[in-house]
Amino acid sequence: MDQQIMRGRVILKDSIIDDGVIEIEGQFITRVCAAADYEGDLPAPSDSTFLPGLVDVHCHGGGGESFPNATTGEAAMVAVMEHRRHGTTSLVASCVTADADTLKARARTLASLAKQGELAGIHFEGPFVSHARCGAQDPTYIVDPDPDLTRELIELCEGYALSMTLAPEKPRAYGEGSVAEALIDGGALPSWGHTDSTSVYAREALEYSRLRFAQSNTSRGPRATITHLFNGMRPLHHRDTGPIAEFLSDAARGGAVAELICDNVHVDPLLVRDVYELVGRDHVVFITDAMAAAGMPDGAYTLGPQDVVVRDGIARLAQGESIAGGTAHLLDCVRVASTLGGIPLIDAVYMASVQGATILGDERIGSLEAGKFADVVEVDSALNVRRVLRRGTVVE
Repeated sequence: MDQQIMRGRVILKDSIIDDGVIEIEGQFITRVCAAADYEGDLPAPSDSTFLPGLVDVHCHGGGGESFPNATTGEAAMVAVMEHRRHGTTSLVASCVTADADTLKARARTLASLAKQGELAGIHFEGPFVSHARCGAQDPTYIVDPDPDLTRELIELCEGYALSMTLAPEKPRAYGEGSVAEALIDGGALPSWGHTDSTSVYAREALEYSRLRFAQSNTSRGPRATITHLFNGMRPLHHRDTGPIAEFLSDAARGGAVAELICDNVHVDPLLVRDVYELVGRDHVVFITDAMAAAGMPDGAYTLGPQDVVVRDGIARLAQGESIAGGTAHLLDCVRVASTLGGIPLIDAVYMASVQGATILGDERIGSLEAGKFADVVEVDSALNVRRVLRRGTVVE
C-alpha cells in the first residue's frame, strides 16, 4: 500500500501543530502527530498548512455547470470537480424550486453520483417556501408542503437525501402528517428557511424538529438546519421579530445548526463573527450556496428555471435584484471568516469541515485524524491551494 508523509502546520479540531506530520496509507490517514514525535524518515520542514478536506452541505454548482440544470452525471461532475480542486472534498448538491417532474429527474441523476461516491448528499431548496421571501427561487413553482412528494423524492435519492428547505409558516410544514415528519422519518433533515414566518411558527417548527428527532433513529444530524441564516427570511426587528431571533436562540441551545454564507457578499463578515460568538462554532456551518459561476468569469448563467447575471463576482437574477447564489468556493469563506471576520482559523476551518461532516453523519470525513479518509488540503500562508488529496489521491 502506498504511503505518503506530509509535513507542515496541521489544523486539527481543537489545536494546531506548528510542525506536524500526516501519515497516509492508501485512502486513509494512519497517523497525525508532531514531527518531533514521529519515528521514521521525515520530509524537510515546509511552510505549508494542512487543512482537512472541506465539507459543503449547500452548493448549486460551479465551473459553469449547475446541479439544478444538470441532466447528466457528466454535467454535474463539472461542478463537483470545480469545488474539489479548490479544497471541498465532500459536496452536497442542491436543487432549487422547480416542478415535481424536474425535481424527480434531478434526484435520480444526483443519487447515481452519490452512489458512486462523488457526492455526499442531495439538498432540495424548495419548492415548499415562501413567495414573499423566495429570493432567487422561481415563484411559479412554489407550492404548499406535500408530504407524499417529499417521500417520493427521498425514495428516489436512495438514502442520499440530506435536507429540504421549507418555510415553517406553510401548512403541513411541521406537525403530524407534515413534510418535516416525512423528512425526519426518511432519514433527512428539515432546513428551515426562505421564510416570512413570525416568531411563533419558527419556534413551533424548531421544537417539533427536536421532538421528532428524539423519536427517530437517523444517522443524519440529528438536528435541523437553518438555510442560509439572514438570507431569504424576514429581517429581525424589535417589534416585528420574525424568525431570526428564534433561529439564533434555538442554535444557542443546541437545537438547529445555522448555515452562513461567509463570502463577503451575502452576510457582512463582522455579523458572521457575531453569530459565531453568540452561538458557538458547534452551532454554525459555513456553506457556499455557490451556483454555476463559481470559479468562472462574469456573464450570463442559469439557476434552475431562472436567468442570472454575474457582475463583479456577484450573482443576481437577470430580472430583479435578488442575489442568486454565490460564486465563492468554501475555502474562500474560510479566508473571509479568518481575515475580514477575525474568527480564529481553527474555528473557521471547523465550521467548514467538522460541522458539515456532523450534519451528514459521516465519521470518515471532516478532520485530520487516524482512521479518517485522507482528505487533505495543502495551502500557503494566504490560504491559496497548493494541493488537494481526496481519499489519498491528488485531485487534478
